[in-house]
Amino acid sequence: MMAAHPAIRPAAFIRYKFVNSLFLGLSVGAVFVLYTPLSPAVFSAGGFGLALGTLVVATQYRRILAPGWFFRLSLGVELITLSGVAAVLLFPLELPLALFVYIGYQVTFSLGNYLVRCETLLMVSVEQLRKLDVAKQTGYLLGMGSAWAVYSSLEQLAGIDGRVEQVISLHWVLAVIELLVVGALWQAFNREQLAAGPPLVRDDQGFTAG
Repeated sequence: MMAAHPAIRPAAFIRYKFVNSLFLGLSVGAVFVLYTPLSPAVFSAGGFGLALGTLVVATQYRRILAPGWFFRLSLGVELITLSGVAAVLLFPLELPLALFVYIGYQVTFSLGNYLVRCETLLMVSVEQLRKLDVAKQTGYLLGMGSAWAVYSSLEQLAGIDGRVEQVISLHWVLAVIELLVVGALWQAFNREQLAAGPPLVRDDQGFTAG
């Protein structure tokens, strides 16, 4: 069985994706409340920007399909996400905050295809990819279930029944989870191998890892 790329620690990377998916599951319902101040025109423009951003990223694959770029861009995505969580806790839910959060998510989504490509190239083996996808879906399902539990507890035990108040309260949990995500990402890479190790692909000839 082929080994993973030397720049990555497979077990630690799988843990990172689990915690990352846990965050996504927890936050999936909150974004609809955060986007309330936005007009439909913003979503139309955002969709266009997302498609354009994804296209631009794809044109740079020859340069950025590399372990070092994958680590840096993954860290950038998590820091953008963390800044959005912090903004929700610091500022009122008005148009500027909604735009900030929406633009941040669109930037991270534009890297989605790229990040999945790199995951596949780094993990290499079918068994590792199976464990990765199981961890991601398990984290996502657990996150959605946990979000329901948090909302129910806020309403029934704490008497917080307003949608905005519930979402803001949830963001305290999200802040903790996202800090764990950043820490897990940091542990998932052998940083001395990011530049010194082999590339992910070479001149469209396929895998070079392992």
